[in-house]
Amino acid sequence: MKLNKGIVKVLPESLDDIWHLYNIILRNDEVHGRTTREVKVEDRYARPQRGKRVSVLLGVKVEKVLWDRSLNRLRVHGIVCRAPEDLNVKGSHHTINVILNNPITIVKSKWLRHEIDRVKRASKTATAPIIVASIDDEGYSVAVLRQYGIDVKVETKTKLPGKFEPEKRVQATREFFKDALKVLRRVWMRLRSPIVIIGLGFTKGHFARFVRDHDSEIAAAIIDIKGVNSVGVAGIDEALRSGIFTKAIQQVRIAEEAKVMEEVLLRLGKGSMDATYGFDEVKNASTMGAVDELLIADVTLREASNDKRILLEKLIRDVEEKRGKIMVLSVEHEAGAKLLSLGGIAALLRFPIAQSPSVKF
Repeated sequence: MKLNKGIVKVLPESLDDIWHLYNIILRNDEVHGRTTREVKVEDRYARPQRGKRVSVLLGVKVEKVLWDRSLNRLRVHGIVCRAPEDLNVKGSHHTINVILNNPITIVKSKWLRHEIDRVKRASKTATAPIIVASIDDEGYSVAVLRQYGIDVKVETKTKLPGKFEPEKRVQATREFFKDALKVLRRVWMRLRSPIVIIGLGFTKGHFARFVRDHDSEIAAAIIDIKGVNSVGVAGIDEALRSGIFTKAIQQVRIAEEAKVMEEVLLRLGKGSMDATYGFDEVKNASTMGAVDELLIADVTLREASNDKRILLEKLIRDVEEKRGKIMVLSVEHEAGAKLLSLGGIAALLRFPIAQSPSVKF
């Protein structure tokens, strides 16, 4: 990352970098990068020709940003604001594809501190994503825990023979474990990341022993085995909330988001008045200098109208000036979804504030 007078140059090197950019690039920003553009060759003496695509450096004033997960890229759509004069394309629409290992430049009229902090944190983060195998005798899930959320690769259900058919159960369990290990190895071969096994009862431990007996390479990548009370993806969400992945993921953002959201819900549940939610309530708390940590759902920022975004950014600056922290939560996982159900904005407070009672006329 390189920052100079409102201009940041970045080189996305991972899917997590793409996710950070998705949350940083907003409407009315400018994005400059190398792209392709169809250019028509004009010759008064020649027959009309179909245009040809050429590589060119363009800048667009952003109208919308789409995350194309299938191709691991961002599609930044907007009005061309910078282009070679001979192309005559200024003012037209264009889409710049932000892909891995291709540099782009982002221009904002004002960079907020939490945006700069996010870019700096992303540039320093080298922690690999975590592979999670959630398994019990009803099925298994293999997912990748990234900074932008839980990327489920496979989720399979099964029905093993009952305990009164021990021989059939042993054979079916062996085939079940073999299939789960095959999927786990396929995911691991692409990432070479640490593995955490979670699940109900004794199945997780039996599976871990099966892995040790049949694949020493995968066994060496397992860094933790933990019990949860839920199955499948719900078990992964539970593990996030309870802090099971803390050792494994370290700097991965999603665990931090889950923890702070649980704290908000805990305080609200206790009625201790040191947490609040909703724009007006949070703004009131900020005016009093009470906001210790401001939580905003990513879509609340990204999809806000111009007028609403101005109000949100003013609130963010006010919190930052009073030494409060800002956290933007991804709605790709449970914590962000919970925040969105509260209106997309909440705050942990430094001291309790009595909530104003509703006045009926």
